[in-house]
Amino acid sequence: MENTVIRVRLTRGASEGDVGALKAWLEREQKLEALRNGGRLEIHERAGAQDGPASPMGAGMDIVLVLIGAGAPKLFDEVFEQVKSGVRAWRENRRTVERGDPPEVDVAPGGDGR
Repeated sequence: MENTVIRVRLTRGASEGDVGALKAWLEREQKLEALRNGGRLEIHERAGAQDGPASPMGAGMDIVLVLIGAGAPKLFDEVFEQVKSGVRAWRENRRTVERGDPPEVDVAPGGDGR
């Protein structure tokens, strides 16, 4: 099965506020926003699949992006790169507006996002 889901996991000191802020940031990324408005992309917060040593006392939430429709697999690589770019921009912005280092963020293809 081709990828249509992207999981974004914040670790190392991430708060629920960080999760919400990153989700809002991604929703405003121009290409992702256009796909959302066209009904071709959904963005959700979900409880993390696992809490491990990488996220002690962290938020334990994932942001899940689900591409929808027949063309979803073809869009995957472009959206995956856009998400990674958006995460880098969010981390840089957070570094300038809040004290301390931003949380680490893992962006990876995910299984079934529904």
